Amino acid sequence: MILTIFLAIVFCASVTLMLLSAVAFIQDKRLFSSAPKEAREVIKPRDNELFYGAKIIGRVLMVISILMILGVGAVSIVDGLKNRFTFCQFFFRFVFIFTVYKVYDMIFFDYFLLMRFSFFQYYYPEVGSVYPPKKYGFNIQSQLLKLIIIFPAASAFAAWICTLLR
Repeated sequence: MILTIFLAIVFCASVTLMLLSAVAFIQDKRLFSSAPKEAREVIKPRDNELFYGAKIIGRVLMVISILMILGVGAVSIVDGLKNRFTFCQFFFRFVFIFTVYKVYDMIFFDYFLLMRFSFFQYYYPEVGSVYPPKKYGFNIQSQLLKLIIIFPAASAFAAWICTLLR
């Protein structure tokens, strides 16, 4: 259980690093596919780097975050196989990691970074009208869809695959 909690924390940290690298350093509109449609429409392309080497730093951080996410998956699976996890144990591990991530996303990304501290609006002031300060929960329907349906289904599928590998 401690390993699963640790993996959930690493997963959240890696997604935070990915967000930081995309928004602050790389600043490529194509990386904002998870942003609301209204925000994607008003974002202006950034041709100039924030500072010399910012895009390179961002890409390196992006690769590190992707490797961390893959590492979380690999450690989750290998440890489960080594300890002869059942379907339910694999399922619980995966759904726990996804649930912690989604709750973290809704609280830290949506509320603190986006609404309270205007992190995204600092780098992209043109989206200020899309994210008014009192509009928390603007994407609650998609968040709950992931939390209640998509992540448990993906966890069940991954758990089933992992039990086939035993």
